[in-house]
Amino acid sequence: MARFLFPEWTDSFRKLVGLLLAGAPVYLIAIVAYGVTPEAIRIGYQPKQPVPYSHAVHAGEMQMDCRYCHSAVEQSPHATIPPAATCMGCHSVVHPTSEKLAPIRAAYPMKDGARDYTKKSVPVEWIKVNDLPDYVFFNHSAHVNRGVGCETCHGRVDLMEEVYQTKPLTMGWCLDCHNSPYKNLREPADVTKMGYTGGSVKQGKMLAKKYNINPPTNCSTCHR
Repeated sequence: MARFLFPEWTDSFRKLVGLLLAGAPVYLIAIVAYGVTPEAIRIGYQPKQPVPYSHAVHAGEMQMDCRYCHSAVEQSPHATIPPAATCMGCHSVVHPTSEKLAPIRAAYPMKDGARDYTKKSVPVEWIKVNDLPDYVFFNHSAHVNRGVGCETCHGRVDLMEEVYQTKPLTMGWCLDCHNSPYKNLREPADVTKMGYTGGSVKQGKMLAKKYNINPPTNCSTCHR
């Protein structure tokens, strides 16, 4: 009867299905185990950048606003890496011959205080630190315009000589905030302030009501 229902050529197929079913639990356990390792979460990840840019100097000592360099963070899903022209706005005068800034000068060659278009520019190959998987959509503008401070996700970058990842950025970590965002909310005008101490659950609930903040938790919010 079985031979009548299933032709002979399906024998190998059935064996393959059996192996897949037997191996599926092992595969799932391995994936979950890897998902909670430091290698997957990447807390502390600190790649060596082509230019030793110090956030501790710029955002810390000089107290430069994050939006001076990450200018699109309020309008775009991406914070954007500043173009070399932004850097040269200061460094054409400040440390103009520093060897550390050679890649910036190569990306934006200048002559007599203006862009030298006779020379070919070589883009700076920055390495992304907080790098979400390609299947995850994150909108910076949606967060900063609702009062989620930069340090909530990126940590105290104003104290970092070299930026590193401080938060797990896992789905569970994001959902914890979406389910109860109150402790992470502040007035939108304060989003770039580092070392912010004015936050509380009580204040967050008031801000959530004031700005009608009700973070979605459906899958399509981040997986589109």
